[in-house]
Amino acid sequence: MNARPKSLHVIGGKGSGGAERFAVRLIDALARRGEPVAAVTVAGGEIARMIVPAVRQYHAPMLGSWDRWSRWKINRAIRDFRPDVVQTYMGRATRIVHLPRGRPPVHLARLGGFYDLKGYRHAHAWIGNTHGIRDYLVENGLPPDRVFHLGNFADAPDRVPAVRLAALRAEHGLTDCHVVLGLGRLHPNKGWADLLRAFARLPESLDGRPLRLLMVGDGPLRVELEQLASALGIAARVRWTGWQQDPAPWYQLADVFVCASVHEPLGNVILEAWANRAPIVSTRAQGPLELMRDGETGLLAPIGDPAGMAAAIRRMLESDAAARARMTEAGAAEIERHYTEQAIVSAYVDLYAALRGQDRIGC
Repeated sequence: MNARPKSLHVIGGKGSGGAERFAVRLIDALARRGEPVAAVTVAGGEIARMIVPAVRQYHAPMLGSWDRWSRWKINRAIRDFRPDVVQTYMGRATRIVHLPRGRPPVHLARLGGFYDLKGYRHAHAWIGNTHGIRDYLVENGLPPDRVFHLGNFADAPDRVPAVRLAALRAEHGLTDCHVVLGLGRLHPNKGWADLLRAFARLPESLDGRPLRLLMVGDGPLRVELEQLASALGIAARVRWTGWQQDPAPWYQLADVFVCASVHEPLGNVILEAWANRAPIVSTRAQGPLELMRDGETGLLAPIGDPAGMAAAIRRMLESDAAARARMTEAGAAEIERHYTEQAIVSAYVDLYAALRGQDRIGC
């Protein structure tokens, strides 16, 4: 029982959003520490390609809770790898995985949102990645002694060379411009229409420098948002890059990063922006409210209020360099205090070990 606990991570879907990026970061970090870790992913998907080659991968299509073939393949992976903990991410993987109670492995479901718990209650233990989500799970009937709070961690990126940032600016027509950055999946929860409407309220230039909106990401709203930018008369001032594997250069060339979400349980992008020392404006969604201190680690704006968001963006852009530096350094300090890879990964390993000692959890 002194051996390191083994964990098998099950992630459905082919694309890469915030939860998927965190899953990959956690799996890779466990591998770097020498922890025994494996993953079940969708063959040929972006997640499968992102995980380091040193991690053993099994594959299943994970089409839905009715997908018995995937359930069989996951059970086969469990028999082969013999994990102490099977950790599932989001609804699809969690609904497919059904493990017997009273014997190993323990099914640990990780939730990054305030989801309907119907597809999660059959797990043996649960993680909420914010205090608010953990409280929500308990308030909705999950046993408090099996519900845990473990936050996310942000990569500690190197500073991108100035010559590369200059090249990116030139490539996208951003040389000598103020850059407002939106980064993430183009999904309704992320408030992209509000960001476009807020940007339309901002002047074409500040301090003699053109103002540009850089949209880094892709998703189901891409065409609709491009049409909205045209209707607002700002199409020529908006740059669309599509999905980018490495977000660091985009954060580091931005004058202000905006999280415009109408629903944001955590806000991985907040942690990423802090790690890259990007000034932040965010809505007062659940996660940013838990993470940020208004005026200290960034600026907060009302949800669904383009005028209020535009005012906060302009305030950040017009702040003096010292004030902006104080906020970015305070954000970076939050990462060092609470969200480092070492602290979060150690907490996960400790939890796996504790759960292994409670193999009959949930009986």
